[in-house]
Amino acid sequence: MATGRFKITIHMVSSLDGYIAKKDNSVSWFETADDYEKGVTVTQQEAQEFLKTIDCYVMGSRTYELALELSKAYGWVYGDVPTIILTHRKLPVNRPNIELYSGDLDKLVNERLKPNYKNIWVVGGALLVKDFIRSGLADEIRQSILPIILGDGLPFYDQVGQEQALHLKNVTAYKNGMVELVYEIRNG
Repeated sequence: MATGRFKITIHMVSSLDGYIAKKDNSVSWFETADDYEKGVTVTQQEAQEFLKTIDCYVMGSRTYELALELSKAYGWVYGDVPTIILTHRKLPVNRPNIELYSGDLDKLVNERLKPNYKNIWVVGGALLVKDFIRSGLADEIRQSILPIILGDGLPFYDQVGQEQALHLKNVTAYKNGMVELVYEIRNG
């Protein structure tokens, strides 16, 4: 389990124009052949060390279904970290660290997550992100922008419906042309 204060991070990979998937829900565009010479390279060991700091994932049902599909080719990228799927549907669960949840979001955060975890990552989708932002439950947004314009698809911030002040904490440009923006969410 990570040390430090309790924090919920919204993380999403998007196109430059803000889409997280094509209309058909495909993410084949995640693979980039771009080469930014000033970009940083992250070693596999650095990535693994960083991932060890995340002690719980939360995702929506459609993101979970996509992750299951992608796991057939790439493996389950979330490892053995507890993963809570927010859904009202009956979905297949074939790993002991995956839990389906259909209750109140505020109750989940305050009664289940806060007492047990320090570093929670919300990894999709757009509806879930909207709910976390509207409810004031997220602390930061990490948006990884890939070097592509899709022109249409599923938007990351789909009708949040409110203005939200942010504070830029960090920007990192990677060798593959991806840029990661880290914003603190200013609540209140």
